[in-house]
Amino acid sequence: QVQLVESGGGLVQAGGSLRLSCAASGRTFSTYAMGWFRQAPGKEREFVAAIRWSGGNRLYADSVTGRFTIYRDNSENTVYLQMNSLKPEDTAVYYCAARDRFMSGSTWFRASSYDNWGQGTQVTVSS
Repeated sequence: QVQLVESGGGLVQAGGSLRLSCAASGRTFSTYAMGWFRQAPGKEREFVAAIRWSGGNRLYADSVTGRFTIYRDNSENTVYLQMNSLKPEDTAVYYCAARDRFMSGSTWFRASSYDNWGQGTQVTVSS
């Protein structure tokens, strides 16, 4: 199994930036991809971004394209989510997730596709 620990959340004004980190430990060598999801109160968990661990594929939700960037540091077993131009509607608990098997197409966007999850970090954007 892979253990995931998120950090970097907080309170920021609209238009500001935050960088979330997700540190992975355990069986990281078996990781195929990692993703970020978020969940606002009363809403379902939704896809934000994902990256293939070996490099290459990066995917983003339409709502964050051009504002958020996902990248990884394999030497540190860490995935980052740089969030710029934040909006109040970005307010949510952000979760890091990992999957250890190949996936394609819509599989990338489904929370049920991921095997391991972090505890989440709160991001609050004030207007």
